[in-house]
Amino acid sequence: MLAMDQGVVEEWLSEFKTLPDSAVSSYAASLKEKGSLVPALYKVIRENYSDLLEPVCHQLFEFYRSGEPRLQRFVLQFLPELLWSLLLAPSAARDPHTSGCIEALLLGIYNLEIVDKDGQSKVLSFTVPSLSKPSVYHEPSTIGSLALTEGALANHGLRRVVYSGPHLQRETFTAQNRFEVLTFLLLCYNAALSYMTSSSLQSLCQLSSRVCICGYPRQQLRRYKGISSRLTVTSEFLVQLITGIHYALCNGEMDLGSKALDDVLYRAQLELYPEALLVGNAIKSSQQCAALKSGASKEGARSIQVEITPTSSRISRNAVTSLSIRGHRWKRHESQEVSVDGDPVTPGGQGSSIPEISVTMPNGDSLRPRDPRPFTQSEPEPLGSASEVSPTHDPSPRGQEVRRQKSVRRLVDESSGPSSAGRAQY
Repeated sequence: MLAMDQGVVEEWLSEFKTLPDSAVSSYAASLKEKGSLVPALYKVIRENYSDLLEPVCHQLFEFYRSGEPRLQRFVLQFLPELLWSLLLAPSAARDPHTSGCIEALLLGIYNLEIVDKDGQSKVLSFTVPSLSKPSVYHEPSTIGSLALTEGALANHGLRRVVYSGPHLQRETFTAQNRFEVLTFLLLCYNAALSYMTSSSLQSLCQLSSRVCICGYPRQQLRRYKGISSRLTVTSEFLVQLITGIHYALCNGEMDLGSKALDDVLYRAQLELYPEALLVGNAIKSSQQCAALKSGASKEGARSIQVEITPTSSRISRNAVTSLSIRGHRWKRHESQEVSVDGDPVTPGGQGSSIPEISVTMPNGDSLRPRDPRPFTQSEPEPLGSASEVSPTHDPSPRGQEVRRQKSVRRLVDESSGPSSAGRAQY
C-alpha cells in the first residue's frame, strides 16, 4: 500500500473516534466527498498482510452498530470483497489473525440484522404475486387460456406469503452454517442495491465469477490465476448472486455482468440447481430485449429495466363452456324499438329488436345468424316468419325478452345441423 493511501485510512480511523453522537448524521453525509477513502479501504481488505485490517474491520462494525442508515450502506458496499476474502482464506496464504477480523465483522453484521431494536428475532415475509392479476412483468391475457378448474377458481386472487426466519445467532463460522450466514448477508446487500457504487457492483460480479469457476475448466478460459481449488456453493447463495448481477447488468456493468451471469449458470448446470437455473435463464432471456441492450449510463438513475407486456385491447374467448353459459346473463335492450308490422324480425333488418349474436364453438368456427328468407321456399312455416312474432305483440320489456330468447334458440338449432330441424318447430 502506498503511503498516501495509508495516511487516508489512518485519518479516517482517528476522526470517528472523537466524533460526538450528535454529529454522526452529518459525518455520514460527508463520507461521499472523500473520493480517495473507498479505494484505499479496498486495498486494505485485499492485502494478505496488513496492520490496518483489524482497526478497519473494527471501525466498520462500529459504523454498522450505530444504526445510521448511511453508515450501514457505507459498510455494505465492501461486503462482496469481504466475502471473497473470507472464502479465499482457507486456500490462500493469509494470516489466520487477518481472516479472523473479517469473520468477526461479518458475524457481527449478521447478528445485528437478524434481530429488531428490542432484541427479538426478525421474521421476514415475502409476498408471491399471483399470475391471475397484472403486474409490471406480465399481463394475464397474454399467458393464454387457463384451465378453469375447481382448484384454480378456489385459488384465484389469493396471496401466497413466504416467511424467512427466525434465524439463529452465530458465534463462529463452521462448514455447516457458513453459506447460511453468507446468503443472509447477500440478502441484506441486495436490499440496498440502489445505493451501491460502481466499484461495489464490479466487486460483486468478480466475486460471482471467481466463486463459480475456480477449480473448473472455465477458469482457464477466464484466465484467472488465483486459487485452483473448488469452492462449495449452495443454490440459495447463487440466487442471491444472480439478483445482484441483474442489477449490475442494468446499471452500466454490461460486460462484467454478462460474464458473471454466464459463470453462475455454468456452475448451476454442473451442480444441477433448478432455482438458480430458472432465475438465471430468465434474466439472460430478458437481457436480449432492446430496452436492456440500449445501454444504461453509470451516472444515471439506479433502476431495473424490464420489458412490459402490452395490454391487449380485446380479450377473445375461444370456447363456450357450460360454466360460461350458466354464468352468462343477457342484457336488456329496453331502449330499442320493435317493429309492429308483419315483416319477419331478422338480425340485420330494419326495426329489429334482436342484436347480432356471434357464437364461437370449441373448434374455432364462428356461427352467425342466417337469413331466414331461404327457408320460405322449402318450409311451409319458416322459422323466421312473422308467425313467431305476433302482430299483437306485447311491447313491454318482458315481451322483448321472450322474442329474443326464441331467436337465440332458433340460432342454436340451426347450427346443430339438419338432423335437428324437426325440433326447431316450437
